[in-house]
Amino acid sequence: MTHVGEIAALATALCWTVSAVSFQSASMRIGSLVVNWLRLVFALVFLTALGLVTQGQWLPTQAPAAAWGWLALSGLVGFVIGDLALFRAFVLIGARLSMLVMCLAPPMTAMLGWIFLGEQLSLVQVCGMSLTIGGVAWTVLERDGKAPAPAPLPPRPDPGRAVLQGRAAGVILAAVGALGQAGGLILSKQGMVGLEDPFAATQIRVLAGIAGFSVLFFAARWWPRVVAARRDGRALAATTAGSFFGPFLGVSLSLLAVHRTQAGVAAALMSIVPVLMIPVAAVLFRERVTPRAILGTILAVAGVMVLFR
Repeated sequence: MTHVGEIAALATALCWTVSAVSFQSASMRIGSLVVNWLRLVFALVFLTALGLVTQGQWLPTQAPAAAWGWLALSGLVGFVIGDLALFRAFVLIGARLSMLVMCLAPPMTAMLGWIFLGEQLSLVQVCGMSLTIGGVAWTVLERDGKAPAPAPLPPRPDPGRAVLQGRAAGVILAAVGALGQAGGLILSKQGMVGLEDPFAATQIRVLAGIAGFSVLFFAARWWPRVVAARRDGRALAATTAGSFFGPFLGVSLSLLAVHRTQAGVAAALMSIVPVLMIPVAAVLFRERVTPRAILGTILAVAGVMVLFR
């Protein structure tokens, strides 16, 4: 079957769109850092159950030691460092500008793939990536126009607030988030050499992510917030749904994508989540779809079509 990697990347974007809505709902109730830890724990439950059914084992013991090392490092870089930086950027500069900076992730991924994996992109692929990223950036910049901005969330205590303040820090943190996503993908691709099962690879990454967040929670004394979250049934239900479509299914598909096509191409296709969010926002949140958003969608779709040529 041709274009397996590209199809997996698009399926990843669809899964991440569903998980984004779920995690947004849960984060407004119990906080984003708590959701970050819970989503990985719930995903580990799904992945372990799948491993028991399909392989008859709790952990992917068939994975080579080198794969464990690369994938664990990928989990720390992508899930912990990258996501922590991105969520802090959301607080400092807002989701719109943060997602705009995150558009750097695909070219960063392509550059790292060229440096460390020797991947080459054709001129057609570069054009397709540029169209896709441009369409996403144009759509994200919609908030500068007439579309109404979302209501600000009430402030929450944040242990790093006194240290990282200001617009410049927010942009830097968003760039770190983009680099974390790019580095996580490249490390994952390296780790999947000799390990064809993307769900097993994801389980290793998730285990590393849980370990990293657990250390952070001990240092910041955030465990009482996790304990308190168990009383919020709606937040737990939303987190469970987001965990299934995010770190369980979506991340596994993203590993399949980078395994079967160039990492930069996969990252560009996965970056169209803001475009896919437009119909979701229109239906669920009654947001108005503007001509600018439609144009951004057309550009992004045109880029996707070029990448499938």
